[in-house]
Amino acid sequence: MASTIPAGLKHIKLVRNPHYKRSGTKSYVYLLNKWGFKPTKNGPYTVGTKIQQQGKHGDQRLVGGKARRLTTLQKKASPTSDQVGEVPADDIQNDSEYLAQVDIGTPAQTLSLDFDTGSADLWVWSTELPSSTTSQSSGHTIFDSSKSSTFKATNSTWQISYGDGSSASGNVGTDNVTIGGLVVKKQAVELAQKLSSEFASGAGDGLLGLAFGSINTVQPQPVQTPVENMISQSDIPSDMELFTANLGSWRDADEPDKGASFYTFGYIDQDVVSASGQDIYYTPIDNSQGFWMFDSASASVNGKSISRSGNTAIADTGTTLALIDDETCEAIYNAIPGATYDDTQQGYVFPANTSADDLPVVTFAVGGKQFAVMKEDLGFADAGNGNVYGGIQSRGDMTFDILGDTFLKGIYAIFDQGNTRFGAVQRTETNQNTGLPPS
Repeated sequence: MASTIPAGLKHIKLVRNPHYKRSGTKSYVYLLNKWGFKPTKNGPYTVGTKIQQQGKHGDQRLVGGKARRLTTLQKKASPTSDQVGEVPADDIQNDSEYLAQVDIGTPAQTLSLDFDTGSADLWVWSTELPSSTTSQSSGHTIFDSSKSSTFKATNSTWQISYGDGSSASGNVGTDNVTIGGLVVKKQAVELAQKLSSEFASGAGDGLLGLAFGSINTVQPQPVQTPVENMISQSDIPSDMELFTANLGSWRDADEPDKGASFYTFGYIDQDVVSASGQDIYYTPIDNSQGFWMFDSASASVNGKSISRSGNTAIADTGTTLALIDDETCEAIYNAIPGATYDDTQQGYVFPANTSADDLPVVTFAVGGKQFAVMKEDLGFADAGNGNVYGGIQSRGDMTFDILGDTFLKGIYAIFDQGNTRFGAVQRTETNQNTGLPPS
């Protein structure tokens, strides 16, 4: 099939991080930390609250004012204990499974960044970090603004902080950022001056947020995201003010696309759409909280519909799992022979030898249309004792779903910023590889 990629643009290939170690419980704890929700199922981890000024991330973020209620991550003495303490850093998955290369500065310095549709900061490891951090940065590319002729310093600052006390902060400058063949001029680049050990432990050189700029943490005022600048600078066509995500899997090495993962900016890969045999389905989004949020008022398990009136969901490439309401979660695992809730791992598990035929067809509504989770993605990680940790878990007391990679691997996702809508095409696969995930 002939290429449909416009001249000057290209796929941004995602590369699997060879150091990534898949863990169900650690990934769930990371999401507790990132989103700040209170668990509704028993387990070792919970959240408390305290008052703090800084931070805009998660369900509890402040819309206005100077102080806010901040969730604090805590670990219980046992799954049912009332005694709580701090959460060790090793209990949290702070690494990213997939990274993408982005060029910053003149001449270009190439960094490997985590693309995240659930946040809106573009921050990088920088030479402004203390030697105590950079000396342990084996494998990292550290951005040196002094070596870029197009870098301009500003008086702005940034800070990201999570409920376990981890944080990243620093100064802000502007520079040329090249993403998928597009040169975004005068893009705000947040230079890390301080990284807590949790932030420093990941293999990536920083993060590129693809949510909406209203939740960007730069002070005294938020800055435009790369996509917002692509639009305002007319770097992408006015009828293609969008980006797309095609998240593949190690499981799909034998599929025609070889499990390739990529993003596009400014165009839709029509080869992927054609291969699905379907048209793109679009639904309006509500970006008032800064996220890619849409209506998801129903789900189904093996064709049996589950009504979830008023329910919404966000598409988040920075979340490995799918987090949904407890009733739907229970219905899914009731349909898997031998599945149980393991309160020591704070998640649903099921037998690793479960065949694809014995796994249910699970769908979630994107607007008015159902889209299926690939059966092979229902199992996320080895849970020991012959079980796997499920890729769909409880969202706790959050009022919306987080449809992360478990769901997004089943679709080709179109994030249409110009038209304030989210598009999806159901991807098809020849086989469902339900083998035990790598550790």
